[in-house]
Amino acid sequence: MPLTFDDLLDRARALAHGGRRALLGISGSPGAGKSTLAEHLVQELNGDAQPWVAHVPMDGFHLADAELERLGRRDRKGAPDTFDAAGYAALLRRLREDEKDDGKEVVYAPGFERVLEQPIAGAIPVPPTARLIVTEGNYLLLDTGAWARVRPLLDEVWFCELDEEERIRRLVARHERFGKPHDEAVTWVLRSDQRNADVIATTRHRADLIVPTATLPSPDEARSPTPAAPAPVPRRGRPPPLR
Repeated sequence: MPLTFDDLLDRARALAHGGRRALLGISGSPGAGKSTLAEHLVQELNGDAQPWVAHVPMDGFHLADAELERLGRRDRKGAPDTFDAAGYAALLRRLREDEKDDGKEVVYAPGFERVLEQPIAGAIPVPPTARLIVTEGNYLLLDTGAWARVRPLLDEVWFCELDEEERIRRLVARHERFGKPHDEAVTWVLRSDQRNADVIATTRHRADLIVPTATLPSPDEARSPTPAAPAPVPRRGRPPPLR
């Protein structure tokens, strides 16, 4: 049977059984649909009730451009060594251990502003009522350096998979949407982003679940006021609402 969006919702709900706090990771190459899937899951699971699912992207741990310049890595932004992997792992550990310590305080996570292409400290509040944390990013399954600390902190990791031609098309469109001229966007995708995608592809076998995202709306469609795209994967009943 093909995987449905209802299957994904049921699987995500089951992670937080008994009221425990669980961490779900969503990985995959740039442009494969990680953020869109995470947003669909969080919105549908929360519904109209008190939010019990929080979305904490890995992108908030990008190193700032000033630090990348100092390190000589500005032209490789997005590579594994251009993130604060240890800081990301520390946040995940805090989110998991906060429950053990009977935490009653909001935990603040950094976000990433795509227009500025810079991390923003304290941008994402995670309330103590959050029972499921959905975190997504490229390198959740990488087993080198500080990245190796990430996977043991996650209950499950799903790997988003998309046809290469469509993934590259969406990725170029994303860079254009945030200000890059077409030729510059294509060059960046085929050089820097593709090099990173090749690394991420080697981690696929470590995932608990492979999620085909061919029917997931593209970022432009998902953010459109009147989206015409189908739900993330074939679904019984009504599709999840889009932002």
